[in-house]
Amino acid sequence: MRILVTGTEGQLVRSLLERAKVADDDLSVIAMGRPDLDLTRPHAIASALARVDCDVIVNAAAYTAVDQAESEPGVAQTVNCDGAEAVAQAAARANIPFIQISTDYVFNGQKAGAWTEDDSPDPLSVYGKTKLAGEMAVQAATPKAVILRTAWVYSPFGKNFVRTMLRLAESRDELSVVADQTGAPTSALDIADGVIAVARHLVAHPDDRALHGVFHMTATAGSTAPTWADFAEQIFGASRDLGGPSAQVRRITTAEYPTPAARPRNSLLDCTRLEQAHGVRLPFWEKPVADIVRRILADG
Repeated sequence: MRILVTGTEGQLVRSLLERAKVADDDLSVIAMGRPDLDLTRPHAIASALARVDCDVIVNAAAYTAVDQAESEPGVAQTVNCDGAEAVAQAAARANIPFIQISTDYVFNGQKAGAWTEDDSPDPLSVYGKTKLAGEMAVQAATPKAVILRTAWVYSPFGKNFVRTMLRLAESRDELSVVADQTGAPTSALDIADGVIAVARHLVAHPDDRALHGVFHMTATAGSTAPTWADFAEQIFGASRDLGGPSAQVRRITTAEYPTPAARPRNSLLDCTRLEQAHGVRLPFWEKPVADIVRRILADG
């Protein structure tokens, strides 16, 4: 199975490439990004993708600078909606499945329990609004679309919360971390495993309509969803056990840490539908943290 994934440097792209290297079958992942494939130039996407033979297309590239998007709504819209739509249209022309990676930011965070796919989106930020617009454009572009919403992504690669916490702990004894936003920290490596499983399912059952549509894919949170402060403490505990940097966590409110873009207070996603349709269930959120921390420390 050949998966074409948009982007070359993102956490999920690099995780997919890593998983393909150790696959014990014919899985291959082709990463395609700028300048060959540029989501800021939707009109050029069709010709770029026409040159690649693949079984599934995964759109993992996105404008993800949440706060910066507030001052660059046009760029965010072009990448997250128009670019995504153009990639989906290319998949439709090739008559192959298309997987769009989306986000918990499509919700307003005000629900008490976990969000299901049937809950009405109501994004608070430009980023969330453009990702929701992308979801809608993709579904209109191809009947073989799968939307995978995830949240709180981290990995050994790129910029993410784990790497930031470890870097700051090298020079600070205490860090203030928001403790009134909840979610499920999710390893990009686990997301990659889930994406590959979904892709295999789509290729094996091309006419099964139950496999298409919107699904939630995050780590399993357990009975009590963690906050960012809980996540930070888990990171520092793992780092301390490995002889790495750690810090005390000072729990603060969202109001004490203002940002240009509003964040959902509750980002917990119900992933039952994904497990029922595709047989995919990601591990509990605590499990991958120590392994990711170990790799980051080993990489310096």
